[in-house]
Amino acid sequence: MLDIDALIQTILLILAILLSLAVHEYAHAQYADWAGDPTPRRQGRVTLNPLAHLDPLGTILIIFMAFANYGIGWGKPVPVNPGYFRSPRRDWVLCAFVGPLSNIVLATLFAIPLRLLLTPDQRLPDTVYVDFLMALVVVNVGLAVFNMIPLHPLDGSKVLSGFLPDVFDRRYWDFQTVYGPIILFGSILILPLIGLENPLRFILLPAREFLVKLLLGV
Repeated sequence: MLDIDALIQTILLILAILLSLAVHEYAHAQYADWAGDPTPRRQGRVTLNPLAHLDPLGTILIIFMAFANYGIGWGKPVPVNPGYFRSPRRDWVLCAFVGPLSNIVLATLFAIPLRLLLTPDQRLPDTVYVDFLMALVVVNVGLAVFNMIPLHPLDGSKVLSGFLPDVFDRRYWDFQTVYGPIILFGSILILPLIGLENPLRFILLPAREFLVKLLLGV
């Protein structure tokens, strides 16, 4: 029997993910454009239109993940050419960092009306509006935390490179491009399939729960 409530919650989750991914990718594109790289604007990525930032396969997997509660999805990465940056070291790192930062800003903004709606006994009204706001807060915090994992192709790998003497160190990026995706996707997809726990969950879930509680004040 079709569970209408569960279907509505899943649809709200998918919408929250797609909207949050669009803002995340827009932030990358906008910063790169500001820093002097014309590549994102040439490819139509300096826009908040979600359609410009959706990857076909990544979107399908997002929908699957929302229904199955398992897997991974992604938006279309923003192409940048650091050779155009006015300050290659600074802008390489900050262009990566503004994506997760935009999600924290969004989560904070969406948490404000939720805090105002809290009842004296620290409960939230049971409405679709509240459910959507909650989904937006949780999704944006989750995206920020997940993308700060220092493994390629996530933003955290670029942010981490900012602590190296050379952010474009060849040995570092050779390791990241080969082993980063193996570690990342192996942890998320392969280990659960063979009955093992995803080790990243022990970092991601507590961090997400802590930040959500901090934003909501409960």
